[in-house]
Amino acid sequence: MDGGIVDVLQFAIDGVTDQTNATANNLANAESPGFTASDVNFQQSLEKAITTSGTATATETTTPDPAPAGSNGNNVDLGSELVASEKGALEYQQLSQSLDSQFRLIRGVVGGSWQ
Repeated sequence: MDGGIVDVLQFAIDGVTDQTNATANNLANAESPGFTASDVNFQQSLEKAITTSGTATATETTTPDPAPAGSNGNNVDLGSELVASEKGALEYQQLSQSLDSQFRLIRGVVGGSWQ
């Protein structure tokens, strides 16, 4: 990934947002017969793009959750989805704060206020 830290943080925020949307969809369909939960993955690809020299590209993938289905054909694990929801909220908050810090640094460097 040849972009700067702002590009990396923005990609991560987008990935966490998509994970949160998938989790919300999974939770909304927790009682829908035959529903298959989905997972959004981007972390490993982002890590590889960051650590690879050159112009590696990070990608995001959405896959069906491999968990076994219950008697109604639904494989949503309510407990796991609730934990994923909280984790996503915390990750989004941390990434947003990091992005804000980067913009404050840039603002300060160009002669604006550091606050």
